[in-house]
Amino acid sequence: MVKVALKVAYIGTDFHGFQRQLNFQTVEGELIKVFKKVGLMDSPEKSGYSIAGRTDKGVHALGNVVSFNTDEKLIVNQINDLLPQSIRILASAEVPSNFIPRFAIERHYRYVFMEDPFKKLSLDIEKMKHASKIFEGTHDFHNLSKKSERSPVRTINSIEVSENNGCIVFDVWGKNFLWNMVRKMVNVLLMVGTGGMDVEKLGTLLNPNLNHVILPAPPENLILMDVVYKGVKFHEDRYAKNNFLKTIQEEYLKKVRAAAVEMEIMQSLNLD
Repeated sequence: MVKVALKVAYIGTDFHGFQRQLNFQTVEGELIKVFKKVGLMDSPEKSGYSIAGRTDKGVHALGNVVSFNTDEKLIVNQINDLLPQSIRILASAEVPSNFIPRFAIERHYRYVFMEDPFKKLSLDIEKMKHASKIFEGTHDFHNLSKKSERSPVRTINSIEVSENNGCIVFDVWGKNFLWNMVRKMVNVLLMVGTGGMDVEKLGTLLNPNLNHVILPAPPENLILMDVVYKGVKFHEDRYAKNNFLKTIQEEYLKKVRAAAVEMEIMQSLNLD
């Protein structure tokens, strides 16, 4: 018997989050169904199955991780052939028996924000870059997650705010995160960028004795880019990666064509 870890990519749009849920299609539900079908496991409980983290409904990933014990030889493409096209195993590794996916040394999240072209919103990127540094380091993020979190202290290794292809991209690196923490941080930085919040007020968000209500930014723009472990080297499957790329390109092209038609209709309506 060996313990394996799989790096999982998925487009979360059509799934009710990652975690298994009764009567809902989820990423984890699809994975376990296929693992059983190809004989890799009888049940998650018996195989010691565990995950790096749960992502919310609509959130995407390029590097979430699951692991389990198995007696069978793992064939990545055999698994991928049975999964929905929007879920792919991109890499695998044989790991020690005591490996636990949630104990990563670093996680990387990316949030991609596209300004609303119809609202002409003005964002001060430099101010957002400056404000983001306030979150770096170890802080109590009580006000940026559920108020019921037992241990809201987390460490942010780095945050970068940049512009790419007309979008504002937020890259956040840290060992672990609270529920909705990244999306709430992004929303705060967007408020700073529009002038809706002063940079000086950000410090009060990190004071657990002061209560603030911060809404999370929408989930569909968030990507779990990678989860990194000490001493674990994943072997990338180039065939799986290329197939996943083709799937996304096809979906992107459909959306671009649909958007072009909608733009034509909007322009015609504006002429009336």
